Amino acid sequence: MTGNAIKVGWKAPDFELNDQDEGKFKLSDLRGRKVVLSFHPLAWTGVCAKQMLSLEANFDEFGKLNAVAVGVNVDSVPSKKAWADSLGISRTRLLSDFWPHGDVARKLGIFREKDGFSERANIIIDAGGKIAFVKIYPIGELPDVREIITKLREMG
Repeated sequence: MTGNAIKVGWKAPDFELNDQDEGKFKLSDLRGRKVVLSFHPLAWTGVCAKQMLSLEANFDEFGKLNAVAVGVNVDSVPSKKAWADSLGISRTRLLSDFWPHGDVARKLGIFREKDGFSERANIIIDAGGKIAFVKIYPIGELPDVREIITKLREMG
């Protein structure tokens, strides 16, 4: 991880990425809602699949908490589409930080230069666009989605 990782309280940098269906996702368009950025290193790997499936399984719960949860990694849009289809992910947006390669992860200070992908991380952005929660996980560890849901509830 780079030394300039974002901190709670900082304003989240705005960005625009394409999702698996080539739809545009712009962070600032979601002001007024909480946003969970769930970074995963690479598609087509076991822990990453479980991480994205946990977002999909809790899609309605996120909505009840005025939150949008998205998966983000460096894979291309066609790869994200094939992966989402293979996993049966239809409601959760999987964002492609493909080009410039890892740009959003770099802006957040969680890009692993030596590996060419991001840390495994969950970042919650509050309704006003500020970083409310950051957790970096060991690459092989599945993040606990219940922890994220609890944090969102605490935020109100």
